[in-house]
Order: sequence, then structure tokens, then C-alpha cells
Amino acid sequence: MEQELEIIRDQQKEVWNKFSSGWKKWDNLMMDFLNPVGDEIVRLLNPQNSDIVLDIASGTGEPGLTIASRLPGGKVILTDLAEEMLEIASENAGMRNITNIETCVCDVSKLPFADHSFDAISCRFGFMFFPDMQLAVQEMVRVLKPGGRIVTAVWDIPEKNFWVTAIMGAINKNLGLPAAPPDAPGIFRCAKTGVISDLFQEAGLTDISEVEIAGKMNCKTTDVYWNLMTDVAAPVVAALSNADEDMKATIKAEVYNLLNQKYADGNVVIDSSAIVIYAEKRS
Repeated sequence: MEQELEIIRDQQKEVWNKFSSGWKKWDNLMMDFLNPVGDEIVRLLNPQNSDIVLDIASGTGEPGLTIASRLPGGKVILTDLAEEMLEIASENAGMRNITNIETCVCDVSKLPFADHSFDAISCRFGFMFFPDMQLAVQEMVRVLKPGGRIVTAVWDIPEKNFWVTAIMGAINKNLGLPAAPPDAPGIFRCAKTGVISDLFQEAGLTDISEVEIAGKMNCKTTDVYWNLMTDVAAPVVAALSNADEDMKATIKAEVYNLLNQKYADGNVVIDSSAIVIYAEKRS
């Protein structure tokens, strides 16, 4: 089992490093898209002046950088499997003059920190991809101080996330991709109500709550949507790489037709839905 987890981790590290340039290119649009979820994480986390906060699966830096900006006497440690994503996070911190951060390339299942190191932990859209979610929660609980807070976010059901299904639906229809096992890492793995809350409860966390947060991907045009998704969405790129040029053209035409029908005025602003989960460690 450990070897299987390492294989998945290595594959994910390679993929996220590979796609780091795409995330840098589209950072402004993506961060605008994800801001409502980040704002709710920060609100629930309620960072206090001297808190030491761990941000897991930091990517290009959010919500860790915003949390750091609220901590004049504290700091945030940004972690990710992909060092190239954390390099972008460091650049973003520099552009915003945020200096109370550190970056650490590490695996959530083997956090390189002592027990009871952090006042709070944030994790936006990481859980769905962790090879072993239970082990990840155990590690988070281990490094969290008694009385500390955890806030995480996962994507809601496919029916509420057209920004994903618009393109993946056309890909699955035309390429006949096999359905992934329900417990395999993937974007909707945690969409079922209670998945994360149950994990938190099993790990001994308390005061658990869930809230749904809506967002909007403001692409403006169909071209922007297509270019964005084929730059940053690993499953999209992986699937299209196995299609010939005619099939790619067919898929693209279907996606454009779908969006043009749904957004007849030409203003492509796509709804999304996420679940934000809060919990505390017993004092």
C-alpha cells in the first residue's frame, strides 16, 4: 500500500510541476474564481495576531498569503508537493510585500513538523487529491495545537460545477473514458455530503460544520474558457493528448456549441459550488 501511495504522490508531483506555468499564466483569473472560497476559509479560520498557520496544498499561494497578511505577529508556512508551484507562491508574496511566510515542499501524509506546532491549518482544494485522506487528517491533527482550528474546502457535486463538466462531459462522451473508482483521487471525490466531516469526526475533531460557497469563473469568452482549461486542468490535457486531431476538433466544437448556447449573450461567466468544512481540535 505504501508503494502505491508513493507512486500516486510522484505522479501528482510531476503533474503539478508540469502545469505550474499554466497556473502562473492564469493566476489572476483563477484566484478571482477561487476567492469566495478563500475568503470563507479565512473568515472561519479567524487568524489571530501571533498565530502560526500551516497552509496545505498551497499551489500559487492562496489562501495562505491572505492569511499571512492578517498576522502582523505570526507567520504562515506554505506547503505543496510541487516545488515549482511554491516558487510562484513566493513570487506572489514578494509582489505583495508579504514577508511572514515560509515555503516547504512536503507530502501531507508525512508532514515534517513536530507535534502541536500550529495554531491553525488551511487547505483549499487539496483533500480530493490526497492519496490517503485518512492519513492526511491524522497528520494534520498531530501537528495542530490543542484548541487549534482546521478549515478546508472541496468541490461540490458535478451538477453544480459546470466549469468542469462542460469540457469533461464532451471528453468523456467522445473518448469513452472509464469511470474512476469513487475513492480514487479526483475533483469530485469529496463531493458527497459528509465525506470530510466524517473523516474529521473519526480523527477526534469537534465543532464540525459545513457550508456551501458559490463562485463564478469569469471567462468572458468561450476562447478564454477553452484556453484556460487546456492550460491548467490536468485531466483535460491528459485526455486530449490521447485524441487525434479530428477528435480534438470535435470535442472543441461541442464545448464551444454548449457554451454558446448557454451563454447566448457571449458573456461566459460559469457558476461553481464548493463545500467549506471547519473543525477544532480538543483543548
